[in-house]
Amino acid sequence: MNTPVFAHPSFRILKATAAASSAGLKEGDLGPLPVWNLADLYPAMESPQLEADFVQVETETKAFADRYKGKLDSLARGNDASLRLAEAVKAYEAIDDRLGRILSYSGLVYASDTSDSRHAKFYGDTQDRATTISSDLLFFSLELNRIDDAVLDTAAATQPLAHYKPWLADIRTEKPYQLDDKLEQIFLEKSVTGSGAWNRLFDETMSDLRFTFEGEEMTLEAVLDKFQDKDGDIRRKASDSLAATFKDNLRTFALITNTLAKDKEISDRWRGFADVADSRHLSNRVEREVVEALVSAVQDAYPRLSHRYYTLKAKWFGVEQLNHWDRNAPLPKVDQKTIPWTQARDTVLEAYGDFSPRMASIAKDFFDKQWIDAPVRPGKAPGAFAHPTVPSAHPYVLVNYLGKPRDVMTLAHELGHGVHQVLAAANGSLMAPTPLTLAETASVFGEMLTFRRLLDQTKDASARKVMLASKVEDMINTVVRQIAFYSFERRIHLARRKGELTADEICAIWLDVQRESLGPAIKLGEGYETFWTYIPHFIHSPFYVYAYAFGDCLVNSLYAVYENASDGFAERYFAMLSAGGTKHHSELLQPFGLDARDPAFWQVGLSLIERMIVELEGME
Repeated sequence: MNTPVFAHPSFRILKATAAASSAGLKEGDLGPLPVWNLADLYPAMESPQLEADFVQVETETKAFADRYKGKLDSLARGNDASLRLAEAVKAYEAIDDRLGRILSYSGLVYASDTSDSRHAKFYGDTQDRATTISSDLLFFSLELNRIDDAVLDTAAATQPLAHYKPWLADIRTEKPYQLDDKLEQIFLEKSVTGSGAWNRLFDETMSDLRFTFEGEEMTLEAVLDKFQDKDGDIRRKASDSLAATFKDNLRTFALITNTLAKDKEISDRWRGFADVADSRHLSNRVEREVVEALVSAVQDAYPRLSHRYYTLKAKWFGVEQLNHWDRNAPLPKVDQKTIPWTQARDTVLEAYGDFSPRMASIAKDFFDKQWIDAPVRPGKAPGAFAHPTVPSAHPYVLVNYLGKPRDVMTLAHELGHGVHQVLAAANGSLMAPTPLTLAETASVFGEMLTFRRLLDQTKDASARKVMLASKVEDMINTVVRQIAFYSFERRIHLARRKGELTADEICAIWLDVQRESLGPAIKLGEGYETFWTYIPHFIHSPFYVYAYAFGDCLVNSLYAVYENASDGFAERYFAMLSAGGTKHHSELLQPFGLDARDPAFWQVGLSLIERMIVELEGME
């Protein structure tokens, strides 16, 4: 089933009055900001259509279980095995799509305001009901995996079952870690009161937090935005504000972290995963040695990338060390203009259009058809995401737009995801989802297209320096910082196996990893030890973070291919995105002459960052 992410039940154009005032902007600076229209999924939480779909999927699931449970092995044998098994998979896929639509809607509604008790109840009740339905479907993949390999291979050798060979191959990889039916059912049903409940506690706690800044109560996103202020005193106060509130809630976040790490350890132990991150590698369809090569390459590059850049930035600020709140600060003596929403939209669409009119046309639908939620508001999920929903519908994008250049890059990033999801939808709900390592490809490529277009148009040396510095910082945040996050998670999960960790122990591990990755030019002041608390990936998707570094380095290599041989590149690129989850990363990269298993592959991506730093050093 599609993992739900969060939303708003109706569309309207809003002036960003409350959002702007909470971020220190003047009303009208950003222009009208869109709020998404979820009516393409369902008109409202209480809509008869939603309840009718729930009843239908419950009825279809019961009928499906009655028809197929305990019978798949016999269906897989005989002359018409391909047809009979394909009929079963198609019925399963139809249920998956309908249930995924319901789950997507409830998740998006919840994301629009996680502090709204009606949204929280709707989300929780939907999860409970969907888990019961999924419990009745659990047998299907388990029974398919008990069919003899030779028998299933014979059935899948011809159409119509051959269409689903990539999906069958995917679930086959889970076979060594599969438990018996009763245990799998217990794991599934207990997830609602186990990991699911702790995830929800994190979301609701984080959305309810308010941070005191100069006498005003602000949301997390509004305070984080202060780190982009040109006034260093504002940045320091923002850091102090975050640290104070995080410190007051450390016990809660430490308990959530300990509980989820232990929950994962129990699951991994029962399933037989050897390493703490192996389950993530399996779901990403990437080999452990490939990830280890990436991590090793990035860690070896710390001195050439982050340490080198922050030393240069400290020099620009006239200090030997930057305070941690100045790490992403705008360069001194540079005015940062607020970018209205319409300008951000045009910038991204024009950059996409320069690469391919088809790419721009798909992205334009998100603006024209009300698939984007942009304003910052209390209770709204922080950060940004693109949720694919289901192939029978379309994706939705959430951003918290405050008019900064990085917000434009975030918009380009999430729309890249959206384009990818639209193209992959043709594979159906079972094969449209893309492993996380490749899911970041289109998003980072969209960012790169937008950046390159803006850079090529910039002739002023000072403005070019600002753009390059901003891009280097974004790439360091995407590659170096995410690998540091991965290292932090590994240390936390490994340490948790020896016993519960205190909040102070978690903070100490955080500081140790950050010092290693950021280098001596960044001074980690008091309060920074608590900043691990607000990273949602640690909670929702353990070890997800290396996918960002994977995607960034992959895109850097792809972009080098594009620059050197652009003829026919767009067609190969769209073919890669359209494959969804039907092909392994090695197969998808082959048309571009790239191989992620080659250690030199990662050096191409890292060397691009290094070349930008060298260019910045030459601007002194």
